[in-house]
Amino acid sequence: MAEITAALVKQLRDKTGAGMMDCKRALIETAGVLEDAVDWLRTKGLAAAAKKSGRVAAEGLVGIASTPGKAAMVEVNAETDFVARNETFQGFVTATAKVALAVGEDLAAIGAAPFPGTERTVAEELTHLIATIGEHMTIRRARVLSVQHGAVASYVHQAVAPGLGKIGVLVAIDGSSEMAVLETLGRQVGMHVAASRPEALDIDAVDPAALEREKAVLREQAAGSGKPEAIIERMVEGRIKKYYEETVLLEQVWVHDGESRVAAVLEKAGAKLHGFARFQLGEGIEKKADDFAAEVAAASGVKPPEPPPP
Repeated sequence: MAEITAALVKQLRDKTGAGMMDCKRALIETAGVLEDAVDWLRTKGLAAAAKKSGRVAAEGLVGIASTPGKAAMVEVNAETDFVARNETFQGFVTATAKVALAVGEDLAAIGAAPFPGTERTVAEELTHLIATIGEHMTIRRARVLSVQHGAVASYVHQAVAPGLGKIGVLVAIDGSSEMAVLETLGRQVGMHVAASRPEALDIDAVDPAALEREKAVLREQAAGSGKPEAIIERMVEGRIKKYYEETVLLEQVWVHDGESRVAAVLEKAGAKLHGFARFQLGEGIEKKADDFAAEVAAASGVKPPEPPPP
């Protein structure tokens, strides 16, 4: 039997895309013969994961895990919405959120961390899950918020299970109120964030580059009015105020009453926000619009018919 070295395990992993522990097990089962180990992984369905990596994964779930004063949120993508109803996939997302809660939001650290209840890392467990379910999947992003004195409240929209859904929000809040009151208010803020999609907590947190782009667009629009430069600048200032009301959380109108500003609601409650995070499943991922007829024709080797002339 050949010696099962780390280099041999890595070689098999590079060749198949299977997890490190699966590669080691395959080499043990096949007495260290590389090609036999490849076949062993293929028979177990573990060598297929690498072939799926080019597919677009824009479905899946957002998962949240929390502990007093701290919460973590992750987005794990898959190819189809069907996977979100798979209990094994749901368990993976929940466990990954708990890992993020422990190790932080760095994706490399999450991937390298032990996956609960197994001898695999999170990354290796993901590879195993890809092979088992048969879809490309990826841990896309993670966020962790914490406060020293207060609560990190959470809200999940379109939940399919506790802490799992299509939109997730974390809100770090503190204040003079009792913890239960803070958590309730934080959840209400989370619902507001889910609906209103703010981009910044306060005006100071607005991205300077985004603000300058907005001002440039507004100036160009106002310049068409033919008004003097001083008036154009006042017009831009007024429209920037409207921009803040649309994009800055504390400046937005509270969705729960349609009248108050979020800042006023918090001030009345004696509470302060320290940060928020909002994940919407698949946002920013370009989904390929497949031509089904062309796909079938390509698979059958038949050239699709030319469209009729206009």
